[in-house]
Amino acid sequence: MIARRLLQIALTLAILSFCAFALIALMPGDPIEVAIAGDPRLTAEDAARLRALHGLDRPFLERYLAWASGLVRGEFGYSRLFAQPVASLLLPALRSTLVLAGTALLIALVLGVALGALAASRPRTAPAVDAVAVMGQAMPTFWLGILLIIAFAVTLGWLPAGGSAEHGLGLAYLVLPLATLAVAHLAAYARHSAASLEATLTEPWIRTARARGAPERVVLWRHAFPNAALPVLQIAALDAGALAGGALVTETVFARPGMGKLLYDAVMGNDTNLALVALLLVALVTMLATLAADVAQRLLDPRLAER
Repeated sequence: MIARRLLQIALTLAILSFCAFALIALMPGDPIEVAIAGDPRLTAEDAARLRALHGLDRPFLERYLAWASGLVRGEFGYSRLFAQPVASLLLPALRSTLVLAGTALLIALVLGVALGALAASRPRTAPAVDAVAVMGQAMPTFWLGILLIIAFAVTLGWLPAGGSAEHGLGLAYLVLPLATLAVAHLAAYARHSAASLEATLTEPWIRTARARGAPERVVLWRHAFPNAALPVLQIAALDAGALAGGALVTETVFARPGMGKLLYDAVMGNDTNLALVALLLVALVTMLATLAADVAQRLLDPRLAER
């Protein structure tokens, strides 16, 4: 199964790279025209020489094959916008995003499942859990981030308002962005885990486990949760892929460098090479996260491995 899925991922990336390259090639203008607009001293001869230097005067298919073959060899090219190699830009941005978004996703998953289990096992708490979930979904990310900055950075002065540490993780710089992202994603996990656990707790094998004298804690986490976790894992896989693209709003509010901000700058700055490589990296992480969720589902439910 894993070998087949890896082959599908490779084919999907190849198709996506071709489509993205074609769409960008069809867009009006090119980096040379942008450079000419920014520097009137460039002449038509300079533009022709630059297009020949960057291969923009060659046919589309030839340009795509040259770019794709370099990508396969690990040659990610050069960023025109930042005047740096693409790899030197992507790795720090991806690391920053994975630290922020990955930790926020883990916190949201743990707290959301805990709230969902509380609502499913104690029905009286379900309205309170549902209210927390609704509030989390209703609050815009930028609004919550600004409120946290006003409360904990400006008024109390406990935490920095934004930025990132020059060395190390800089835990103080992570607290407010983590809280903002975790609250935004906690609601979905709480509601889905509560609904899935409520349905699972009515199954016949749960009644059998209770009849055998198993404690309610064992019934909930050992018998019910592995079966109820399947839809939650699917949502987590999609969230992991989406967050790999960077939490653009949160990164902007807290002035954190990451994949979202990098992708936005590349697209707005017409940096074709950086935008293409970043897009493929986000797609690869999304598909690998989905594959990891499928493997985890088969481990939790052996019946799926037979399909």
